[in-house]
Amino acid sequence: MGTALVTGTSTGIGRTICEHLLAQGMTVLALSRRPTTIDHPRLISVEVDLTDRQATRAAAAELAQHHAISTFVHNAGVIRPALLADVQLEDLDALTELHLGSAIAIAQAVRPGMRERGFGRIVMISSRGALGLATRSAYAATKAGMIGLARTWALELAPEGITVNVVAPGPIRGTEMFHAVVPAESERERQLAAAIPVKRLGTPEDVARAVDFFADAGSGFVTGQVLYVCGGASVGTLMI
Repeated sequence: MGTALVTGTSTGIGRTICEHLLAQGMTVLALSRRPTTIDHPRLISVEVDLTDRQATRAAAAELAQHHAISTFVHNAGVIRPALLADVQLEDLDALTELHLGSAIAIAQAVRPGMRERGFGRIVMISSRGALGLATRSAYAATKAGMIGLARTWALELAPEGITVNVVAPGPIRGTEMFHAVVPAESERERQLAAAIPVKRLGTPEDVARAVDFFADAGSGFVTGQVLYVCGGASVGTLMI
């Protein structure tokens, strides 16, 4: 069934994506700063700080050498919210390395094998925030950059049988990133859910199902696309 490399897998969306891919029979290489504590014989947990360029390149090269990686899902992400007056360029540097630099390094490592086999699936986890959201200067800029990377790679890699697509989640409850900004079961959380057209927050399962579609072998005629998993928030106004 193939091997998937997934980043940001210790909790939340990344962990759920791993569970979905494992259920489909894939081997999963889980890259995260903390161990991915899924007890499964086909999951290999690799601890790496993806803001560390050299460590990321080394881990990706080793995994690509020993595994026939057919799917790459780049889920790792950090928000670091701040209004414009308070934005720190050091935060922009870190998010650029995490959201964009590590994506490039890992894609460079796995692409030769995909090209040789004539098949590959790359899925980038961006954000509805890429469309703009207060306090998200560094986050929105780098998450929007992921969309630009994916559309560019889709054109470059299509002749090699490799598709590249983006899933852009809206507010997803039950994740560390979301609840670091919006406390669980708070009035703010309830107000946010009420402001979403479908009247609820998303779940990691909602995002994982979208990844399932793009990662499927039968989705070879879909590339360069962005799927907003946001309950309609991408066509309205969202205040977090």
